[in-house]
Amino acid sequence: MADLTEGKELISSGMTRETERCRAALEQSVCGNQVALISSGDPGVYAMAGLALEMAEAEGFNTEIDIIPGISAANAAAAKFGAPLMLDYACISLSDLLVPWDMIRQRLEAVAGADLVVALYNPRSKKRIAQLDEAVEIFRKHRPGTTPVGIGTAVSTAEEQITLTDLDHIFDHEMGMRSVVIVGNRSSRTSDNWFITPRGYTL
Repeated sequence: MADLTEGKELISSGMTRETERCRAALEQSVCGNQVALISSGDPGVYAMAGLALEMAEAEGFNTEIDIIPGISAANAAAAKFGAPLMLDYACISLSDLLVPWDMIRQRLEAVAGADLVVALYNPRSKKRIAQLDEAVEIFRKHRPGTTPVGIGTAVSTAEEQITLTDLDHIFDHEMGMRSVVIVGNRSSRTSDNWFITPRGYTL
């Protein structure tokens, strides 16, 4: 990455500082500077694109914005597991920092009952443990314990960890904020260490 940033001003911030970072980027842009606002994964999936557009509208930043798509964590992990997202699926973040847990629980109940494959973002943090426990409990009401589960952590980085397990054994493995957890539907299966959700083709 050094070859891309050499000679350029870098402004960085940690977790929970997204608003300040976005405002700084917009302020630099309206001053005539060319700015790249970087986020992991796809900027339009739990990342910075939405905040930038909302802030530009709310605070009157009159500047041109281009959104360059990336690879979402769910799709990056899915490619490592095989083909778990071959049929309808949903993405749900278990972080309740911006969305009330009651609303997240309703969404989990809905997609579990609809037999959708689900990609769970932000499954756990050091302080936030109970949410994943409750999510798994909800899925266990609708799916057998043998339902395949893929855990992808820091996918496509040097720290990448790829784990294929099932609902019965999901808590045997570590997960954190850099993990995405894919829970199969009732037809999902594993074969030769591949996680497959059949599309329905006649073979």
